[in-house]
Amino acid sequence: MTLTDAEIIITIAAHAAVADGNRNAAELTQIAAAATRLGLSNADAVVARASVDQEDVRSLSASLSTDEARRAAYEIAVAVCNADGMAGAKEIAFLQDLSSTLTTGPGTAEMSAIASVATLTGHVLPPPVPLTAIAQPPAAGELDAMILDQAILTAALEALPDRLSNMAILPLQMRMVFTIGQRHGQQMDIGQVKDLVATFGIGAAAQLMESVVRKTLGKVAGGLLGGMLGGASGMAAGAAVSFSATYALGHAAEQYYVQGRTLSAADMKALFTRFQGEAETLFPKVQERVQTVARGTNLQSVLGSLRGK
Repeated sequence: MTLTDAEIIITIAAHAAVADGNRNAAELTQIAAAATRLGLSNADAVVARASVDQEDVRSLSASLSTDEARRAAYEIAVAVCNADGMAGAKEIAFLQDLSSTLTTGPGTAEMSAIASVATLTGHVLPPPVPLTAIAQPPAAGELDAMILDQAILTAALEALPDRLSNMAILPLQMRMVFTIGQRHGQQMDIGQVKDLVATFGIGAAAQLMESVVRKTLGKVAGGLLGGMLGGASGMAAGAAVSFSATYALGHAAEQYYVQGRTLSAADMKALFTRFQGEAETLFPKVQERVQTVARGTNLQSVLGSLRGK
């Protein structure tokens, strides 16, 4: 990929950031991160030029020189559109138009997946446990087993060949928190779940950007992410990150509800960090199970389960 391609990709990302009519700090942060990983040092200038020139995205797409660059343009645009929450209707429309201008890109099924995830994360999720169970305290070990299962499933999504499979991770995490709250007798709505997940520092953009970098830039990503992921690379690194985040989120959320939602944000983050450490120790012991789950999983089946089908 050439530096010219990289500048075009970041210009397209700048267009993605205003697809919903508002470019915000989270989107600019994701653009800057992508620019750094693509080897650009002038991201601010590229974004500023895009704001003034307003060059047609179709023309920009046609100027990309390789399939690799076209895939990167699409996937980084997806990351930017999800920077401040899952993509909305206007952002999905932008991504659909962008896809149609690229000679390689996601098919109808992938775009349908994006739309499904955006819908799922924007509404109250169906009760994932029977209503009769909500009134009873969870049995010892019940939620521990559920949290481990969800951590393994999110890790397995990272092992799937579908480049967008990790988009289902955040809805799965939110459903898990929703379930934990219900089992502790809390009257939950999706806004409370989102706020709690955000308090722990987990967001769609950060997870999606890591996966985009790994799956788009291949070996280069190993060097870029090595420090963050303890030297791991590729899909194995993605699986470890997702497992750790989901495991820590679940156990920290359980403690939050056990203690009557009285923990401060600092206490919650400290819990999250502690459980992340546990997850890092546990992950090598469950890797084989992650691979088994991945072999029996696909993105559409996961989205179906999130919709209660």
